[in-house]
Amino acid sequence: MTGERNLKIFTGNANPTLSQEIARYIGIELSLAQVTHFSDGEIYVEIKESVRGADVFIVQPTCWPVSDHLMELLIMADALRRASARRITAVLPYYGYARQDRKTRGRAPITAKLVANLITTSGIRRILTMDLHAGQIQGFFDLPVDHLPGVPILAQYFLQLQLKNVVVVSPDLGGVTRARELAERIKAPIAIVDKRRPEPNVAEVMNIVGKVRGKKVIIIDDMIDTGGTIKQAVVALKEAGAEEIYVCCTHPVLSGPARQRLMEAPVEEIIVTNTIPILPEKMLDRIKVLSVAPLLGEAIIRIHKDLSVSELFN
Repeated sequence: MTGERNLKIFTGNANPTLSQEIARYIGIELSLAQVTHFSDGEIYVEIKESVRGADVFIVQPTCWPVSDHLMELLIMADALRRASARRITAVLPYYGYARQDRKTRGRAPITAKLVANLITTSGIRRILTMDLHAGQIQGFFDLPVDHLPGVPILAQYFLQLQLKNVVVVSPDLGGVTRARELAERIKAPIAIVDKRRPEPNVAEVMNIVGKVRGKKVIIIDDMIDTGGTIKQAVVALKEAGAEEIYVCCTHPVLSGPARQRLMEAPVEEIIVTNTIPILPEKMLDRIKVLSVAPLLGEAIIRIHKDLSVSELFN
């Protein structure tokens, strides 16, 4: 890809390490931009090179602090649009506010749709993202959305481990499709933890559907936030006779008490990807981080060359 002068990759402050990995995979240098703050906290963006007529990609997961990183994305997009970029694509390895995707009670917002509207208004013309919390969020955008799954990366890791007598477990009913995809890739059966969530970030395990006694269990979810769901699922699976438990997800949000809960949970390993950077104080020895840079880099190349992105998974 060296010499692709019309392809430019910018990064905000959300995950510059991943942005560097993507640029290295493609074979170009990260484009220069300054993203700082005024003394009152307002975000200031300065694009340091010409982008006139360029195909621009902004790598910016909207992870913690979510609102700051979202505003960085919007302001960068506005600056690039006003600098005459030909097309601006937002590369959102993690899409924040995705859990507020419907009204669950009266007078509640649908923030995932609001954020989609803000992104569209900023001048962004395409979205590249991974493992949305709910697939229907793609329909919130009046833009092309390339939605990449994280399961193939996780499946490849487990195939390398060559585990025997395995069952893949979804920690809730909403994740069954994801669990089934992983199970098909590693040739294993699935089980489901049936739980209810009385309020946000609070989960209560009800029962387990499927056989887990004497099995090596792989729990898969799109994200680990506070770790409450995972910890309760692990405890329930151990009580049901699971032999070894592995936990995997695409997005390691790891907020609040997540580190403590994961440290206390009787699991062999926690496999995540680098869509979100893990702060040193949240890291554990048992956490294994897989890189999504080759996948995102290949998708960017295909978008830039107007090739099919879906063929990456055929």
